[in-house]
Amino acid sequence: MTAPTPASYEPTDRTVPTRSRDRARYDRETVHAILDEAYVCHLGFVRDGAPVVLPTLFGRVGETLYIHGSTGSRPLREAGRTDPGLPVCVTVTHVDGLVLAKSAFHHSLNYRSVVVHGTAYEVTDADERRMALDALVDQVVPGRSADSRPADAKEMAATAVIRLDLAEVSAKIRTGGPNDDAGDLDLPYWSGVVPVARTYGTPVPADGLAPGIATPDYLAAL
Repeated sequence: MTAPTPASYEPTDRTVPTRSRDRARYDRETVHAILDEAYVCHLGFVRDGAPVVLPTLFGRVGETLYIHGSTGSRPLREAGRTDPGLPVCVTVTHVDGLVLAKSAFHHSLNYRSVVVHGTAYEVTDADERRMALDALVDQVVPGRSADSRPADAKEMAATAVIRLDLAEVSAKIRTGGPNDDAGDLDLPYWSGVVPVARTYGTPVPADGLAPGIATPDYLAAL
């Protein structure tokens, strides 16, 4: 019988922050919610002895992140050729507010972030690759993969996919107002929070879109 999935990820030396430890979260519900709201992750790895960080699309399926790119992409090639895979760090961040304090030192951001450490591997199974690419499309707009042409053989051959299991994971969250020093409270400067929120505009049809193709309901749901 398969053991139930723990409700939280186990903290490690790499996932316990050195500052503001009270902001760290390890429960799967929080981590998944932060990941699922994001489009872009930042993929960090070491190339020729130097750190490299690349912004890229990703998709989450259960306890796995899938990241795609060109077959000519060096990190994706290394994930397939390096034994036992490519050590990486993946991050996702949402900014929820600009925190303006009385002093420059205490200015901050309200944010939600996730950091994932682990080893990435190239996905070679054809079915898993197609599933991963569908997840990438649906990460941006849920339901879109079923409403678009799947990649053909040529496109699949030009696309590489790596997978990273969610095992060494942490979230970090800041909320609330500025942490003004007591001695600064009477200073004549405004302090508070400027909320930041993501919004969507009205979908704009592509040039040449055939007449009669209506805007899909899943776009209206955004």
